[in-house]
Amino acid sequence: MPNDNTYLIVPFDSAIAGDLAAVTAIYDDHVRHGTGSFEITPPDEAEMRSRFAALEASGHPILLVKDRESDVVLGFGYAGPHKARAAYNHTVEDSVYLRSDVAGKGIGRALLARLIAESKARGFEQMMAVIGDSENHASINLHRALGFVEVGIARNVGFKFGRYLDVVFMQLDLSAAEN
Repeated sequence: MPNDNTYLIVPFDSAIAGDLAAVTAIYDDHVRHGTGSFEITPPDEAEMRSRFAALEASGHPILLVKDRESDVVLGFGYAGPHKARAAYNHTVEDSVYLRSDVAGKGIGRALLARLIAESKARGFEQMMAVIGDSENHASINLHRALGFVEVGIARNVGFKFGRYLDVVFMQLDLSAAEN
């Protein structure tokens, strides 16, 4: 299991163009092969650049996980707007994506914990997890382990890979979180 000595969690900086290619490749794999994202067509690097620029401009945290020795990107996460309407301005929605070869090694947990701390430090009050596929036990258990509570399941609202998928909604009160 990796530990803090084998990887770094760093803020994403849009000036680091090389990291964006790695992030785009990681997300591409999740879109093409996973149910955590309900996108069907993976966005290209230009679209990812645009999405991250919007998050940066609005003060939302974006984090990368890198191998300490090689500087290779292992994953990324961000807390973006939960909904576009102003009433939701104090609520964020987390997204965490890892390379498949490092999943299940504690890196996602460290990344999400740091994302929670960063969101809380920026004054956000609530964090929502909108988890694609009620069979995504790894993500559900990860969120539960970090204090999220399930607040509902929307049944059969997505269709991907020839089957209908649920969405699990989980919530963390950042003002009560221990980070």
